[in-house]
Amino acid sequence: MSTMVYPREEKLEKLSQEEIISNTKLVIQGLEALKNEHNSILHSLLETIKCLKKDEEANLVHEKSNLLRKSVEMIELGLGEAQVMMALSNHLNAVESEKQKLRAQVRRLCQENQWLRDELANTQQKLQKSEQSVAQLEEEKKHLEFMNQLKKYDEDVSPTQEEKDRETPKDSLDDLFPNDEEEHGQGMQHQHNSAAMVAAQQGGYEIPARLRTLHNLVIQYASQGRYEVAVPLCKQALEDLEKTSGHDHPDVATMLNILALVYRDQNKYKEAAHLLNDALSIREKTLGKDHPAVAATLNNLAVLYGKRGKYKEAEPLCKRALEIREKVLGKDHPDVAKQLNNLALLCQNQGKYEEVEYYYCRALEIYESRLGPDDPNVAKTKNNLASCFLKQGKYKEAEILYKEILTRAHEKEFGSVDADNKPIWMHAEEREESKGRHRDNTPYGEYGGWYKACKVNSPTVNTTLRNLGALYRRQGKLEAAETLEECAARSRKQSNTGIDPIHQTRVVEILKDTEGDRRKSRDSLASVKYESGSETGEEA
Repeated sequence: MSTMVYPREEKLEKLSQEEIISNTKLVIQGLEALKNEHNSILHSLLETIKCLKKDEEANLVHEKSNLLRKSVEMIELGLGEAQVMMALSNHLNAVESEKQKLRAQVRRLCQENQWLRDELANTQQKLQKSEQSVAQLEEEKKHLEFMNQLKKYDEDVSPTQEEKDRETPKDSLDDLFPNDEEEHGQGMQHQHNSAAMVAAQQGGYEIPARLRTLHNLVIQYASQGRYEVAVPLCKQALEDLEKTSGHDHPDVATMLNILALVYRDQNKYKEAAHLLNDALSIREKTLGKDHPAVAATLNNLAVLYGKRGKYKEAEPLCKRALEIREKVLGKDHPDVAKQLNNLALLCQNQGKYEEVEYYYCRALEIYESRLGPDDPNVAKTKNNLASCFLKQGKYKEAEILYKEILTRAHEKEFGSVDADNKPIWMHAEEREESKGRHRDNTPYGEYGGWYKACKVNSPTVNTTLRNLGALYRRQGKLEAAETLEECAARSRKQSNTGIDPIHQTRVVEILKDTEGDRRKSRDSLASVKYESGSETGEEA
């Protein structure tokens, strides 16, 4: 008996919990079968006892029945113990499951605690910076109050005309050179990015996907003003690339471009120019001087020089970028039109109006033929060209372009123009002609149904309404000007259009200039924008 038990015990020591449970179930089944068998034997013995008389055979049967009863009791005891083991196993499983849930909750609480610590640290940093900014602003306020007191004792001294001329372009630099995230249609964006990728592949280099992702992340941080995160992120990526690929590698040049754009947003123009020149040298050396990536870097460098007012230095860079894009993409590609817009603005700030008109007209022709007359860039370019006309005093030509923009926007929104469906500028001129008849008895917001044009939410259309209104004011058409200005003010997206109020001020300044001092306000227009794209694909 003992020789059979020990191997089983050694075997049980090696079994897992699942194997023990399964063996216990088998034992229970065997014991149940054995119990039934014993009960049937016991029942037959009892029947036999009833038939037999009181003699030795009856006593023997009684002994056997007693042994069977004891055996059945032992079997029932074994069954009870097995059932206890099964119940204990279920309880242990439930305890283990609850333990796992508690561990998961502990991990989640640890993660939440770490996140809250990070948020607290970030908030404390922001609070510290805000306190520093407040202290700095208080110091500046005290300085300005002191300077204001000094002016009271210096009434005879007034700023010279040259100083005014120098101050005008400084105020408009932020408007002349916008951020890189220009609004483009989805189809146009896909077309531009795919064309840039094809051109890059033809040149033997394509910007890696990881750098595109990094660029998007950096742009997100920069747009939130979190330069303390964006700049170290760029520097760390640049350091890693230089360790793995060496300094003279196209990926390093791409990373230099991205970091330069971040510095440019911080107005650190000197550092940005150094990085862009380094990137330009690497790309020319590794990709060739006629590669699309070289054109992208040249354009970014030209925009940077333009922000610093170095228009003469920026112009040859922009022209070289234009030549590369015409050679690689073709002369009628939308990216070429963007480069023409940038070149036109540089020439406009130098007073080269004939070249400006040529470049804008050519860009307009490309946009209309390749992207269609309803593309937003068509209206933007017409607005830029109209601003050039205003600079030269060609008010009639500017007025025609403004009316074309408004008419096209009206047709796109409300259908073709007829006697019952007129664009806003026609209603404005009709109101000007009939101002005496309708001033007293017609509600201003319902006259002629012109309020419908307020549903046109394009920032370019809103800007055009203000520009044409300023032009009407110069011509003495006050009712027409008020109509357009009221329509622009009713635009639902006016609060999201940061250029409109500034642009209206610049156009009014231009229209107030006399013929003799047009040159004085040459650099004060803020409606024309450099189209400076992001690094990945250049225009993103």
